[in-house]
Amino acid sequence: MAREIKIDPITRIEGHAKITLHLDDGGVVSDAKFHVTQFRGFERFCKGRPFHEMPSITARICGICPVSHMLGSGKAGDQLMAVRIPPVAVELRKLLNYAQMVQSHALSFFHLSGPDLLLGMDSNPARRNVMGLMDENPDLARKGIRLRRYGQELIEALAGKKIHAAWVVPGGVSSPMRAESRDKFLNEIPETMQIAGEALEVFKGVRDNFQREIESFGNFESAFLGMVAHDGTLEHYDGLLRLVDSSGKRIVEDFSPSEYDAVLGEKVEPWSYLKFPYFKKEGYPGGLYRVGPLARLNVCDRCGTPQADKELEEFRGIQDGPVSGTFFYHYARLIEILHGLERIQQILQEPSVLGTRVRADAAHNASEGTGAIEAPRGTLIHHYRIDEDGLIDDVDLIVATGHNNLAMNRSVLQVAREYVRGEDIKEGMLNRVEAVIRAYDPCLSCSTHAVGNMPMQVELYDPSGRRTACLTR
Repeated sequence: MAREIKIDPITRIEGHAKITLHLDDGGVVSDAKFHVTQFRGFERFCKGRPFHEMPSITARICGICPVSHMLGSGKAGDQLMAVRIPPVAVELRKLLNYAQMVQSHALSFFHLSGPDLLLGMDSNPARRNVMGLMDENPDLARKGIRLRRYGQELIEALAGKKIHAAWVVPGGVSSPMRAESRDKFLNEIPETMQIAGEALEVFKGVRDNFQREIESFGNFESAFLGMVAHDGTLEHYDGLLRLVDSSGKRIVEDFSPSEYDAVLGEKVEPWSYLKFPYFKKEGYPGGLYRVGPLARLNVCDRCGTPQADKELEEFRGIQDGPVSGTFFYHYARLIEILHGLERIQQILQEPSVLGTRVRADAAHNASEGTGAIEAPRGTLIHHYRIDEDGLIDDVDLIVATGHNNLAMNRSVLQVAREYVRGEDIKEGMLNRVEAVIRAYDPCLSCSTHAVGNMPMQVELYDPSGRRTACLTR
């Protein structure tokens, strides 16, 4: 009879999930599963709503990345209206997306994964959190907060609120940028760029401490999916989707996001509420691919900004071809922070960013629309169908965490087989199983944070059903 270890909940992620590890009679991990245990149902209850409400409704999917859903939904609404939005609205939407990228990546590196990387995977779990990090390195912790605040305050200056704003609308945005906001955020760029550079050096300084984790944290050949501009440059707002294999070769020609359902399929399993997208040509589950910062740096030809391109060159020295280790999501995230700040500076320096024509107005003129962007965690797709009255008939949402679902499950299994053995359960073993999930920085529809102890109980049973070990924290 198989023995089972449960890690419930997984800590320091956005949302609710658990991991189950199945051990054979010899104490070797035979299987592992990453279960998403919360259910939201937005694809269902949006039906019947006017399409122009969708950016505000879908922003409520998540308290961490409402900007991403607003933008994906707004772009789908543009297609339903069959309009080309004003150029300044495009730049303002891009600015909003880069601000989201900066604040979200800072949260992931400094607050969620930083305790593992900077305090150690085996450090005291009572201190292995952002508060322990502040005690150990208060200057770095404060800088992480400062970097995230920059992104959040830029979002607020543009959209009116840091969370769940209603600024992105089908046809553009609802208001222009003010000159005083532009000046404020331009003046703060040098400080934030310095912090981003310091964070990169911190990661490079501790990387050699994690050689075993680098080899075993979701380190396998896979395909990678991400958005690129028409010239192959890294793109987060509007471009083509590129899918490459483990050697970097394009599996299909770069394709429009509106063609996603010809390339990607979706599968459901009874043990998780998160869908399993896959590459149709390879079938399920063989069509595994990864998205997010690591994937984006693997599929693009260049970042397109000076400092990020310099860092990208060093990043690509890790191995020939695409970087395969999930551990390096942390590295890629920091490069994207740098790139995002460079792009924010470029956009803010353009006089046209203060233009007042920010919205195209029209009724619905098409029955179907697809909006896709690169959210912090990867490619986000919103696909809507509407009826003759402009009411939503059908919604398909493929979120970044969904794209990575097959890869996260495979990564959990790889880490568990590397670290978990027999009846000698050590907390550091299990923390590594959680940490590989944190490397993907999943966002499981909404984010929950707690002050104090994060409860986790792991129990081990022998083949007769007798509990032989228990670890609680």
